[in-house]
Amino acid sequence: MKRSAAEIVREYGPFADTRQVGGVTYDGQKVWFAAGETLRAFDPADGTVQRSLDVPAHAGTAFDGRHLFQLAENRIQKIDPASGKVLATIPAPGGGGDSGMAWAEGTLWVGVYRERKIHQIDPDTGKILRTIPCTRFVTGVTWVDGELWHGSWEDEAGALRRIDPQSGEVLEQLDMPEGITVSGLESDGGDQFYCGGGSSGKVRAVRRPRRK
Repeated sequence: MKRSAAEIVREYGPFADTRQVGGVTYDGQKVWFAAGETLRAFDPADGTVQRSLDVPAHAGTAFDGRHLFQLAENRIQKIDPASGKVLATIPAPGGGGDSGMAWAEGTLWVGVYRERKIHQIDPDTGKILRTIPCTRFVTGVTWVDGELWHGSWEDEAGALRRIDPQSGEVLEQLDMPEGITVSGLESDGGDQFYCGGGSSGKVRAVRRPRRK
């Protein structure tokens, strides 16, 4: 396993009236984050909050190109980002212990925190299609350029981990500075990740390692 220190390139927040940042996703223009009873979006250029949707938003967040998906307790909500309307709801695979969430290959990938698993599920029914074992608690989940990464927060240590999507083997790990939480994770599709900062009320941008 390749291991190195995470390079934090920018911090956003703490955001007003935000006690906890959960899931994080990116729609190509705005960064969305779960803030408990609202789902909010900010401009990554200047950090200003641009949208706030009144929907329960307790953990992972994902975007499929048209809709937002948001974990709320033991369910996943499909949301129209324009209106904030919840269009559909499916059961969450972890029954309320779910954490991060990502969209890839036409499916949702959902982390289950204490079970140390990532489930690939059908976005229409919630059916589990396959399960990837992990060796640490799972927070955020993201796919980028065929790489599967997940956030972790265990033994007071935060990290970003690239894993083999078949076996769950850890291929690379970026260690966050001491005391910094990773509660949600999303790639911008390029050279950085957005990481939820838990009770700090912040979102942090971390440089993504480039392949030679």
